[in-house]
Amino acid sequence: MSTINHGLAPNSLITLAGTVGVGKSTLTNTLADTLGFRAAYEKVDGNPYLEDYYEDFKTWSFHLQMYFLAERFKQQKRMHEEGLGYVQDRSIYEDVGIFAQLQYDQGNMSERDFNTYHSLFEAMVMNPYFPKPDVLIYINGSLESIMKRINSRGRQMEIDTPYTFWEDLYDRYQTWINNFQECPVLHLDIDHYDCSDPASMKEIVKALETLQRQSSKEHVKL
Repeated sequence: MSTINHGLAPNSLITLAGTVGVGKSTLTNTLADTLGFRAAYEKVDGNPYLEDYYEDFKTWSFHLQMYFLAERFKQQKRMHEEGLGYVQDRSIYEDVGIFAQLQYDQGNMSERDFNTYHSLFEAMVMNPYFPKPDVLIYINGSLESIMKRINSRGRQMEIDTPYTFWEDLYDRYQTWINNFQECPVLHLDIDHYDCSDPASMKEIVKALETLQRQSSKEHVKL
């Protein structure tokens, strides 16, 4: 995908959010190329806790969440200090609003560990000095479409995870995004846009320009 002219600030941070399997990494790569920005990906390879977590949620959930929080905070700080345009694969807000809360609700994280995690998150992120995204792109779709994507990419630890886990995660995302107010939100449906279609990408860029220009916490759907 070739770069197009756009009116976004050169140091913009566009962050993607959405449940597992919706195509965040693919859109991150394509949108970064389209805008002439850098891409920042979620660190999955080399994660020392991920496989252990899928084998034993209760033992490793706190360790996994602390790892993700630390890595994403370092990534956010680095991008802000560089002053360059970035498209980021997954938001730090999902760590506490979705994943840590899920682990606690399902009994995989103790109240003591959850309170420790939540306190650290608030100290690191929920303050006026933390650089918020200019726009958050929320990628969504039907649960059926998302499950097809999860199965097609062939990560065995995801395929072996019970369907009820994905169903609960999906429902939590719907609730989370409806209450998200940290920055403007652009809603995308995976069945109604195509990363390989230049017209789709131009429509997304136009919506991003409008949301950044308005500087409000509006939610817009494409």
